[in-house]
Amino acid sequence: MTSPFGSEKVIKEHISEADLKTYFVGFDLNDKDQKVYRWKNLIDVLQNVIPEFAFGHHEGTSTDNNKMVEKVKEAARSIYKIKEFKEAKEIYEKDGEIADDDEEKKYLKRGEFGELILHLLLRDFHNTIPLLSKIYFKDTYGSTVHGFDAVHIQLKTKTLWLGESKLYTDGKKGIAALIEDIKNHFKQNYLQKEFAIVSKKIKPYNYQEKNYWLDLMDKNTKLEDLLKSVTIPLVCTYTSDNFTKYDDEALPEFIDDYEKEVRGLKKYFDEHNNHPLKTHLNIILLLFPVKGKNELVKRMHKKLYNLQSGEDDECE
Repeated sequence: MTSPFGSEKVIKEHISEADLKTYFVGFDLNDKDQKVYRWKNLIDVLQNVIPEFAFGHHEGTSTDNNKMVEKVKEAARSIYKIKEFKEAKEIYEKDGEIADDDEEKKYLKRGEFGELILHLLLRDFHNTIPLLSKIYFKDTYGSTVHGFDAVHIQLKTKTLWLGESKLYTDGKKGIAALIEDIKNHFKQNYLQKEFAIVSKKIKPYNYQEKNYWLDLMDKNTKLEDLLKSVTIPLVCTYTSDNFTKYDDEALPEFIDDYEKEVRGLKKYFDEHNNHPLKTHLNIILLLFPVKGKNELVKRMHKKLYNLQSGEDDECE
């Protein structure tokens, strides 16, 4: 069965365990008979996610190619009406970057596509449906309507997926930031506040079993019962030297180094996650090492900016 965006042709899920999922993009031949990282394929897949990410599941889906092209353009424009995306683009456009520990520009990290990657991985590899789009259901441009980076549902298991994402150069720093997120977000007062906003936004729309999700998010639902129906996907996309050291993902040496790296990050997460409710939290750590975080962000900004005017690029 084909996934919504067909990203499994580009992104390989390597480790699939109950609390750990890991992914990577490999290499392919170019016209010069050289092995190169599949940047263009990755960016193209992420581009296809943009309409649904920006406008929501139903608004973002279209079978008409002409309408789809217009949707992509419109979605790109809507994203750049958000202050963080626009300011981040201007920084990367001048060959700058936003450091992992840059406190002055910390707020700009939300414009660095981590949420788009989370959306794609949940849709294609975890069979979820977005309950709402943060961009489409914004109160004002530049202001998102909830604190979670993804609010999805899984109909088969009747679970609510509340996701967080980080896009970092240093994987360990990204994991530390995710741990801080779950500390701040998974407590009763915060959940009640966010669910009140989400419930208000979805009430006018026709979602499958909508009353079930509204009842689950009711302020009087016991926290213990709520957490039994919540899955927490935490995605960390980060720079890995393995994609510079090697140019073939099939090499046993690549697989060994890749697995050591992601297992090390999982161990770090387990050792440092001291959330008082951690035995009640169904957390899945999603690790997605790439050849270069800054290169990924630059390429995505270039792609999105070109899409606004209907242009495209064919760089590797």
